[in-house]
Amino acid sequence: MDNAPRWAIDNLELDRVGPTTLADQIARHIEVAISEGALHPAGRLPSWRDLAAQLGVARGTVKAAYEKLIDRQLLVTAGSAGTRVANPLPPSVAPITTSDAELLQPPDAFYRSGDPLVFQMGVPAHDAFPGTLWARLNRQAVQATALRTGHSDSRGTIELRSALASHVAIARGIECSPDQVIVTGGFRAGLAIALQTIDAKGKEAWVEDPSYPATRLALDLSGVRTVAVPVDDQGLVVSRGRKLAPRAAFAVVTPGQQAPSAVTLSPQRRTALLRWATESDAWIIEDDYLAELHLSGRPANALASGAGADRVIHLGTFSKTISPMVGIGFLVAPMPLARQLIDIATWLGAPPNAAVQLALAEFLREGHYLRHLRRTRRLYSERRRCLLETLATLGIDTAIPAALSVVLPLPDGFDDLALMNKAWAEGIKPAPLSPWFADAKRTRSGLLLGVANVLERRAEHDCRQLLEMIGDLSKIAGQSSPPFVPA
Repeated sequence: MDNAPRWAIDNLELDRVGPTTLADQIARHIEVAISEGALHPAGRLPSWRDLAAQLGVARGTVKAAYEKLIDRQLLVTAGSAGTRVANPLPPSVAPITTSDAELLQPPDAFYRSGDPLVFQMGVPAHDAFPGTLWARLNRQAVQATALRTGHSDSRGTIELRSALASHVAIARGIECSPDQVIVTGGFRAGLAIALQTIDAKGKEAWVEDPSYPATRLALDLSGVRTVAVPVDDQGLVVSRGRKLAPRAAFAVVTPGQQAPSAVTLSPQRRTALLRWATESDAWIIEDDYLAELHLSGRPANALASGAGADRVIHLGTFSKTISPMVGIGFLVAPMPLARQLIDIATWLGAPPNAAVQLALAEFLREGHYLRHLRRTRRLYSERRRCLLETLATLGIDTAIPAALSVVLPLPDGFDDLALMNKAWAEGIKPAPLSPWFADAKRTRSGLLLGVANVLERRAEHDCRQLLEMIGDLSKIAGQSSPPFVPA
């Protein structure tokens, strides 16, 4: 069927005993597909013979359905180019309304598609990605998997799981076998597997305050009752968590570099958190957020290493170190939960494409990943320094370095969400700070400026543009300009 769409095969169910003819049913299905946008103007349909064979009907039945739609000017015949959707469509076809289109948009603005923009959080440097090398490894992996026709391991390919087990042993101090590693479609997929495994719905969970808004949203959508536990200069305040929610079933933490403060969980707090999990028969979901990208010194070992590791579900991802487009994360299963996690991943999960897994396995095994991390650490350190110095030159002495970002405080009550929308419309993409707080009494206004895609030659221009917007919005809101805005 060449490039014919799969909709007609996958979604079309024919009633062979009802009063409506098969031709009318096929025609109606095509019409709905066109009106809902599943079939685009000028899109090619399957030939009569191909569609008839797939549906188990006579070719004349499909021909009759097509002719009905041709008469209504929804389809056109194009000779050897086949039958296609009319372009333009007649006015009688109702397009999707604006309100319907809004319903179909992804809810999280952090994941809008497109090339990374200046100040954008959660993406690596666009100009540092080893594209040529990755393309070669990916091409070789596609060739290697082309003749594989069996089912793949639901935990991920053995090549990647072995490479990951070796990597986390060296980089994160985690002792595990490849059988404990589950390859996922990223952090969110790993989180979903973990939540289903521990039967999280209806239970209480500690979350850091502040913390990543998307994580809290995922927990809310999973029916988890989140309890905001404050973070100080030593990380999560475990004693406060014990008081706020003594019966919490689990905690979600970013101990390596807390998001967004970049604080590393102190040894005393690590011990206290692991002791709480053991005493309470609770679980710790460790989001290894940027732990491999410490810009100074060696990062502390993961919570999933050493004593107490049997209470920790470790989640990792390559979205911030390689690229979100790779779409691969992983989960290290503690032995008490290994069987359940593997079962959930097997029957309710789906590993990423096998070729991408093999490419990443080679990237890890050949040492490219560690070399890439060394290069990006140096690059990000330089870009963070450049951003801080540029802001200081413009009179901003309140900016705070925080891992791969710089926090720019704003006056209390300043609408940082409105500022975000205005900045994004102008092609720069800071993240608002206020949504990271769960406790309204602790909320602070500000911006998180990602450093990965800050370019020295444009740094002053981009900073001035952002500061001018802050000044403009202050005037619109009837506030005095923030003290750090230059005259």
